[in-house]
Amino acid sequence: MSHESDLLEIGDYAIIGDCRSAALISRTGSIDWLCWPRFDSPSLFGALLDHGQGGRFAVCPTAQFSTTRCYLGDTNVLETTFRTATGVVRLIDLMPVDSEENKRHTLWAEHQILRIIECVEGEVEIEVVCAPRPDYGRTVPRLRLRGALGFYFEDHGHAFILRSEIPLKLSEDHADVHGKYVLRHGERLRFSAVYSEGEPAFIPPLGELAEQRLQATLRWWEEWAARCTYEGPYRDAVMRSALCLKLMSYSPSGAMVAAPTTSLPEKLGGVRNWDYRYCWVRDASLTLQSLFDLGYRHEAEAFLSWLLHTTQMSQPELQILYGVYGETRLPEQELDHLAGFAGSRPVRIGNDARAQLQLDIYGEVLDAVYAFICRGGRLDRATTRMLRGFGETVCRRWQEPDEGIWEIRGGRLQHTYSKVMCWVALDRLIKLSEQGHLRIPLERFTCTRDAIREAIERHGYNEEIQSYVSVFGGSDVDASLLLLARHGYADPAGIRIRQTCALVHRRLGRDGLLYRYLADNDGLPPGEGAFGICSFWAVDCKALQGDVDGASQIFESVLSYANDVGLFAEEIDPDRGTLLGNFPQAFTHVGLIDAALTLAQANMGKRREPDATQPKMTGTKL
Repeated sequence: MSHESDLLEIGDYAIIGDCRSAALISRTGSIDWLCWPRFDSPSLFGALLDHGQGGRFAVCPTAQFSTTRCYLGDTNVLETTFRTATGVVRLIDLMPVDSEENKRHTLWAEHQILRIIECVEGEVEIEVVCAPRPDYGRTVPRLRLRGALGFYFEDHGHAFILRSEIPLKLSEDHADVHGKYVLRHGERLRFSAVYSEGEPAFIPPLGELAEQRLQATLRWWEEWAARCTYEGPYRDAVMRSALCLKLMSYSPSGAMVAAPTTSLPEKLGGVRNWDYRYCWVRDASLTLQSLFDLGYRHEAEAFLSWLLHTTQMSQPELQILYGVYGETRLPEQELDHLAGFAGSRPVRIGNDARAQLQLDIYGEVLDAVYAFICRGGRLDRATTRMLRGFGETVCRRWQEPDEGIWEIRGGRLQHTYSKVMCWVALDRLIKLSEQGHLRIPLERFTCTRDAIREAIERHGYNEEIQSYVSVFGGSDVDASLLLLARHGYADPAGIRIRQTCALVHRRLGRDGLLYRYLADNDGLPPGEGAFGICSFWAVDCKALQGDVDGASQIFESVLSYANDVGLFAEEIDPDRGTLLGNFPQAFTHVGLIDAALTLAQANMGKRREPDATQPKMTGTKL
């Protein structure tokens, strides 16, 4: 089997998952990225980052083939169709999931990949290669055959089991398993990979029981998707984005990772390669409101519960990102032994942005809590004390420079968006106080909020260029300025916002896409793509200003850059039309959902926002 990973684009991958971990599968049928048992665990298959050392689990025809892919309905079960000169086979890939109630009544492997291939026309010789390489390729296992139980290796209490319905052979060094088989019309074969950590390994049977797990998984995803209440335009894209977000949620804690990958480059061959397998506090506001508005109250509440529980560990200060269980120590290191995607080095694990000061996250958290209250949620006494503490931190630190929303590594500056979100933080606390949800030093918080606005209007707006600017006293703009109206800081129809949005488009726009800023002075070598979520922010901004047709045109243009199964990475290369950065990217898909919801409301002549004047007093309590 040839190594195709170095020839593939980021968009040539699709994802499967079980709300605990995820796998990336290429259009050639190769699982090139899998971290077990958690999203942020060391990789078991990592050919995505080094096709020689990373490891893979591939199933595909031996002859030349073409492929088409799709998800089976509103699920995260992937189907890849291979067409050869002699026949057609279909490969179904999934991580089995089921309800907790059903799992209580059967033996269940918590970490499993099931692969089912069927010949639907003619006959096709297929090849199977399984080459696990634990710990980011730093370990070469010694696999053993245990008869009908399959192939097995164990390392420091971690067990991996591979089962197959066709005979497979060990390589001479026992590091790989491989085999070939001629699949004829109507034949259907199954393969299973199981991971066990710290407990006896349950080895699920194949055959009919594997088919039952497939049906249970399809049913579980379809039932989850059916809870979506959105019936507006672009529903298919919204539903795929919602399914992607659900897949990237870590169900044991309620957290949501930014992406399931690390070090996919923002520029091919470049150094902007980061580990996104963690949970960013900033995502809370947009994610929560979008999940609520799609009808997924349980997921939104679980995410907020994680958020409030996690931030207790660092209160009254906030860290910008955490592990899926709220871990605060995520030291960044480089893996020099890996070649990187398309030669893009270094490969990094961990993320030093955790130690940055990004003052905007206080506004993100308090905006999320405010949205929760406006949708019927309630706060307990401990949470109200914590939120008041966040307000105290804002009052104490809002005048400090920070690294800002874009996590620049070139030093701290007085970022306008950070000041705006400090204003948002105090504004939401004041409203919650006025509505009787918590007690705060109202006069001091109000005076500080007003002082922040005065500073923004004096130093964050440039009269010469008639626009808000990225940094106090500067003349550059960045895409975060498109959010000022969305967060209620300014009237979307006001002249300052209109002129700012126009200037952002003139300076940062490219073929219907937007760069986040002009990356020539952020502490890193230049070079990155247009930012996916920024392009969706532009949709939101235009819709709020009443230009629904213009917003729709931008939305459809950005949608055209999704890959063949509807997924987005963090960035888009405007020149090549390809995806860049970690993939799939939760924040981009949140932006898609958010823009579609705003468009739907604009089409009905409404503005999308919670009813802040009459919040309900019943509902979930946190």
